[in-house]
Amino acid sequence: MNNVKSYASRLFAAVLAASAAIPAATSAENSATVGSLTFVNKGLVGIGRIPANQRDKFGETFGSGSGMAIDSAAWSRDGAGYKGTLYLLPDRGYNAVGTVDYRPRLNTIAIGLTPTAPGAAPENGKEQSGVDAKLVDSTLFVDDKGGDMTGLDPESGVRAAAGDFPPLPQAVNGKIALDNEAIIHMTDGSMFVSDEYGPYIYRFAADGHLLSATQPPKALLPMRKGALSFASNNPGPGVSAPDPKDPETGRQNNQGLEGMAMTPDGKFIIAVLQSAARQDGGDSGSTRQNTRAMIYDAADPDHLKLVHEYVVPLPVFKDAKDKTVIAAESEIVALSDKTFLMLARDSGNGQGLKGDTSLYRKINIVDLSTATDIAGSNFDAGKPIAPKGVVDPSLTPATLTPFIDINDKAELTRFGLHNGAPNDKNNLSEKWEAMGLASVLDPNLPDDYFLLVANDNDFLTQDGFQVGAAYKAEGGADVDTMFQVFQVTLPGLRK
Repeated sequence: MNNVKSYASRLFAAVLAASAAIPAATSAENSATVGSLTFVNKGLVGIGRIPANQRDKFGETFGSGSGMAIDSAAWSRDGAGYKGTLYLLPDRGYNAVGTVDYRPRLNTIAIGLTPTAPGAAPENGKEQSGVDAKLVDSTLFVDDKGGDMTGLDPESGVRAAAGDFPPLPQAVNGKIALDNEAIIHMTDGSMFVSDEYGPYIYRFAADGHLLSATQPPKALLPMRKGALSFASNNPGPGVSAPDPKDPETGRQNNQGLEGMAMTPDGKFIIAVLQSAARQDGGDSGSTRQNTRAMIYDAADPDHLKLVHEYVVPLPVFKDAKDKTVIAAESEIVALSDKTFLMLARDSGNGQGLKGDTSLYRKINIVDLSTATDIAGSNFDAGKPIAPKGVVDPSLTPATLTPFIDINDKAELTRFGLHNGAPNDKNNLSEKWEAMGLASVLDPNLPDDYFLLVANDNDFLTQDGFQVGAAYKAEGGADVDTMFQVFQVTLPGLRK
């Protein structure tokens, strides 16, 4: 890729030739075998927070983590500690009722990590100080002409295709609408950002201006009454809801490209729809299980080329009333062009919400190696892959293997956290939506990484300020940005 080193070379460029080994786990490890590879979860090793009322350099409430990227070249180790830079992507702003004219941005975080040995008890009183995260900068995203972008729902607005740009979501104020969800940060500073509205993949320069936009297959474009309609049924002030409120085909409202990652060799980008498209069973919460993963050749970063596409089944679980529920995809980390980690979770439960106990928050390993490739087929033109939730008999979906349970009681307890009552600041919040990998930089553990997971706090604070006005989140919610760090063994990445 032009001006870009491979992700793999960046990941290992900082490896120290002589460093002490991380102490071995003192508790049972959880392993998962996929094909010939065995992946190991050694458990939580660090927790940290950024306070809910943190403000960025524009004086607005900090937006937490819908997406994360770690600067591998800046990641280093000094004895028992690590330091580096990561990038957190907030979504479309504080939405009490509808959407607001929040300017999309990227936040730069200076991070330090002093990990607890896997399975060991953190020092008393320091259970949640292993991660030291500080906001150091924020960069606004602007359109190709240098104009502000917005988090406002695009309602029925469409900016006509021009030049290399496809039709783009446009809000009533004329600004390009962007609901950020995932980020890939390149060594030259440029970025790929996936969004909900399109659902598109955008490429931005290091200074935040828009360079290009990649439109998904036709089958995923939201259509109402036969026309392209990017509205998500979250209208801004004084604007009417779309008619009909839901797209008839294409991505569901607020269910766009939630997960996106680059493969370790830097050659491909994987993007995953949050849950099934409307025609693929996404017209019902009980049948939206079968989503899609798109694999793009990234050799030309401004003209991504779709080369593979697969059906990915989402996890299914039972709620408290024994009802079958589907856990939507929230983020991915690519391990190869055939495997990736996928975080999926329930909704409506956690700190700041009425529901206190989550029933499903897990990271699974997705294996595409035996799945049917549907790229360029009739399924991309609109033929349903799973009408009413039943997969077309000609298709073989990807396979899921459970890996990490974020709700693991024993692991949370070690760090003073819990899942469920009391619904206080140590109860995990609802939306865990950001992941990133950093090497443990230990020659004795060459396949070991820190998997950082962060929440999207939805800007929930009692001391908020955004779009020119102060606010207090409903119900007294004050939700910190939180980082959880797991130590994992991921064989095969160095290839």
